[in-house]
Amino acid sequence: MTAITPHQNDHSEHPDLRVWGLLTFLASESLMFGGFFATYLFFKGTTSVWPPQGTEVELYVPTINSIILVSSSFVIHFGDMAIKRNSIGWMRFWYIITAIMGATFLAGQIYEYINLGYGLTTNIFANCFYLMTGFHGLHVFVGLLLILGVLWRSFKPGHYSASKHIGVEMAEIYWHFVDIIWIILFTLIYVLSIF
Repeated sequence: MTAITPHQNDHSEHPDLRVWGLLTFLASESLMFGGFFATYLFFKGTTSVWPPQGTEVELYVPTINSIILVSSSFVIHFGDMAIKRNSIGWMRFWYIITAIMGATFLAGQIYEYINLGYGLTTNIFANCFYLMTGFHGLHVFVGLLLILGVLWRSFKPGHYSASKHIGVEMAEIYWHFVDIIWIILFTLIYVLSIF
């Protein structure tokens, strides 16, 4: 049996493809959301009254939710900057705040669903609304799990540092993706439906 020396397990000479893997995954998710957006715009453009009667769009809760979610992108970035300064405590702080903001967004979305007065099968607008916002909500939930995973791993001594923080960066990239998709969704479903 041959002994393995430490340098044999060191893969530092190879590029880290984990971020490219994440970006490829996000590109495929963008295509899926793009299909939703195209379908929504097709129905909006071919229907005389949009949204149809009985499916009024309310802006108050979604606007507050939007402010919370978009603000959380800045907050998570503070966490990324903190770990690059080797401040694990501040990274945890900003990631906890981001997790709270993400959970608040999901709670606001559930509140909105409960109080809408129409369901998934009411009409084509309601169907598009629930599919797009629900699929996005699933992505927010996954992002929340990623953030909590980063927090959990941060308590392992030496897991994250100024020179070793790929997990922190990947959670941030995913969270920014979720926010960008929401901005598009909010514009299509809420803003363009009102005006």
